Amino acid sequence: MSTNSILTNTSSNTAQRFLDINTKRVGQSIERVASGTRVNKGSDDVASLAISEALRSDVRALRQGSRNLNDGISMINVIEGALNEQAGSLIRLKELATQGASGTIGQFERQTLQLEFSSLVAEIDRIAATTEFNGRTLLDGSLAQAIQSSGQASIQIGVDSKSSSRINLNTELDLSASNSTQLGISSLSVTTSADAQTALDQIDASLESLSSARGRTGALQNRFIKALGNVGVSIETLTAADSSIRDADIAEELALLTRNQIIAEASVSMVGQTNLSGQNLLSIL
Repeated sequence: MSTNSILTNTSSNTAQRFLDINTKRVGQSIERVASGTRVNKGSDDVASLAISEALRSDVRALRQGSRNLNDGISMINVIEGALNEQAGSLIRLKELATQGASGTIGQFERQTLQLEFSSLVAEIDRIAATTEFNGRTLLDGSLAQAIQSSGQASIQIGVDSKSSSRINLNTELDLSASNSTQLGISSLSVTTSADAQTALDQIDASLESLSSARGRTGALQNRFIKALGNVGVSIETLTAADSSIRDADIAEELALLTRNQIIAEASVSMVGQTNLSGQNLLSIL
């Protein structure tokens, strides 16, 4: 049996409680529509927030990996450019050695050939000593596989510390020092016909070695480009997954906002109605 009381208006308390609930629902709907996201804090959806944060961290790491790959491509371009110039110098050395191997030139001509020959060898050494990217020398042997334990160079592209998340340049390039000593041309000469003939054989071997290095460089460049495309796809799919978890369905949220506003307005009206119910008691008195 219900009772009426002047001191306690139970119906009003109930109406106020529902008004508070509905007002919070309106606020939540407004927050979701305004922000465009369904999950803005842990209390919205604990599990979804945890998954979304993990996805977002992976996306951020992969975006940095993409930048790392672009830097790696730029570095490979520098290496390729330097090796190309050295190859051009070796080809000219072979041309000079071919000229020097002929018995039709005199001593003065041989001295002139030797001047250019020595100058080109010095240029090959200069290129090897000065080619660098962001302060890291590239043709001094630091990218050779033999020293990867003390001077390892790698490109980080993944989201963890596994070996599959990075590309080891020492292993992939195995680029030994590209100087005259390593190429075997430091002591060559064209001052005599015999020396020039010896130089021809060695220059051929040097060109073969340099071409092999350029081949590995080109292969790694292609791998970087493929890896860059794969990272881009991963970023796209993970971003889409995060969006499906965290983003709000605006059409749905607008419908809920309208519904919650109507209910909240009704709650306000009911609070007013229940507060007037006490006047019936006053009429008895």
